[in-house]
Amino acid sequence: MHRRTARMAGVAERLTVRVPEAAEMLSIGRSTLYQLIGSGDIATIKAGRTTLVPVESIRNFIIKSGG
Repeated sequence: MHRRTARMAGVAERLTVRVPEAAEMLSIGRSTLYQLIGSGDIATIKAGRTTLVPVESIRNFIIKSGG
């Protein structure tokens, strides 16, 4: 759903996702995602023991990668 459409429908846009969902969004495995995180290509936020991936970081990675 387009960002503007989501706002108009009253649906809050998610700012972060967990690692398995981020890997699914990128159509890659978790190990590959962790490699991208380790190399600094994708940012993360630690909330206690949970690792969160900012959706904006995923978007930036796609743009930077030519997608």
